[in-house]
Amino acid sequence: MSGKKHPWGTPPWTVDFRPAARPVPEAVDFAIVGGGFTGLSAAAWLRRLAPQKSVIALEASLVGEGASGRTGGLALADTAEGPLPGLGDVLAGYKKILRALRINAGLELPGTWELGRSNPAKGSPIRWNDSGDLQVVRTVPGGAVDPGKVIAGLARAAETAGAQIVEHAEVEEIEYCNPPRLKVRQKTRGRIQQKPICAGQILLATNAFSLELSELRGATQPKLTLALATAPLTAAQLKAIGLASRHPFYTIDLPYLWGRLLKSNGVVFGAGLVPMPASIASLFAKPGKDPQQFAASNLYRYDVRKGEAAETFRWLEARVHQLHPVLESVRITHRWAGPILFTEGMRPIFRRHPRSENVWFLGGYNGHGVALSVYLGQWAAEALLGIRRLPSWS
Repeated sequence: MSGKKHPWGTPPWTVDFRPAARPVPEAVDFAIVGGGFTGLSAAAWLRRLAPQKSVIALEASLVGEGASGRTGGLALADTAEGPLPGLGDVLAGYKKILRALRINAGLELPGTWELGRSNPAKGSPIRWNDSGDLQVVRTVPGGAVDPGKVIAGLARAAETAGAQIVEHAEVEEIEYCNPPRLKVRQKTRGRIQQKPICAGQILLATNAFSLELSELRGATQPKLTLALATAPLTAAQLKAIGLASRHPFYTIDLPYLWGRLLKSNGVVFGAGLVPMPASIASLFAKPGKDPQQFAASNLYRYDVRKGEAAETFRWLEARVHQLHPVLESVRITHRWAGPILFTEGMRPIFRRHPRSENVWFLGGYNGHGVALSVYLGQWAAEALLGIRRLPSWS
């Protein structure tokens, strides 16, 4: 990601990738809208499985500038709802994909601790003061990964395989003709150009910012979740707070808290969901304003250093300092927010567009997208090529 300050803040990892500059074609076999985990995974697999087909991935900003680059990096099994029919082993598939695409992302899968304020497991290494006595209840499959390295690795794998990645290329509209056509607004060297692209098939993989294109209005709700990272802790400090084994964690009761260790031995803590500010929500009553799309577009511009988000950050910092005596004076080095798209039933949405069989949508991971999005990105590539069916739960 760029060094320019983003209104959502800056996470403690970077995306070390910029795509090669190439002319944007007038027609392609496959167009992917979104340069995050899902879109880049699909782009890489489309070219690996069908090297004779042309693939372009269009990103409105920079790759990884949305949910993928601002996640917490917890790799979890299954979906937010739990196992779904035919889903398979997400973590095993994720590990296999990273290995196949030669992505060294620091993936660690020691298991993930579920924390609770009652019924602790015997010998819990964690005992934190957080609206009760917070301890380990059980261990479930999971781990952590460096999101920046995953994004950069997927992008390089896609580009190496022959996919074209274009940044600062915002898809403003889809014309549902045959073949469908994308209206792209591209910013190059300070100049704005309008570029139509015909595509045999289109995959929408932009999550909380594709509500208008994907026609998911009313079925989803975009929000921001907040996270912070501490300065590195010593081995003795990590042992004292119970994180020496490097298990990521999340609570199974409220108030919610999640976190994981960084390679530097800093600790990431996350909590809180920030809805669209009331000042923006009040505009919903105006004619012609679609609530869901307006919420998503304005969340993208929402400055987390102000208003309700700033208050939530102060609450989260105070909460972290009170968890354990070791953390009372720990320095906070990074603060950032990332979008989550909540769906009905907490299931990811993986389906054809209601207006065209040649347009597909995949997204809505409800906070479980780190491994799941990459795993389903490969499935999307196989579905676009007609070699695998959509899942039954979609």
